[in-house]
Amino acid sequence: MYLEDETIKVELLGRGFAWLDAGTFESLADASEFIRMVEKRQGIKISAPEEIAYINGWIDIDTLMMSAKKYGKSSYGEHLMRIAEGKIQY
Repeated sequence: MYLEDETIKVELLGRGFAWLDAGTFESLADASEFIRMVEKRQGIKISAPEEIAYINGWIDIDTLMMSAKKYGKSSYGEHLMRIAEGKIQY
C-alpha cells in the first residue's frame, strides 16, 4: 500500500549489510553477540559515531583525538586513535 502511494522509500541492502532485530531480550542478546563476533574476527568496529563524523568532515582531527583520549585504552579508544593516526585507511 505504501509503495503504491509512494509514501515510503525502500532501499535494498547489499552485501555486507545485516538487519538485526532487537525487539526482545533474546534477539537483543543475539544481535549483541553477532556484533561482538564480527568485530573480533574481522578486527573492525561496527558503527563508531566519531569515525563516521570524521570521515564525513563533521568533526576535525583534533576533536577525533580528544574523543580517542577520552575513551583511553579501551578497544574503542584505540580504534579512534588508529583512525586519527592514519593507520586505518578507506
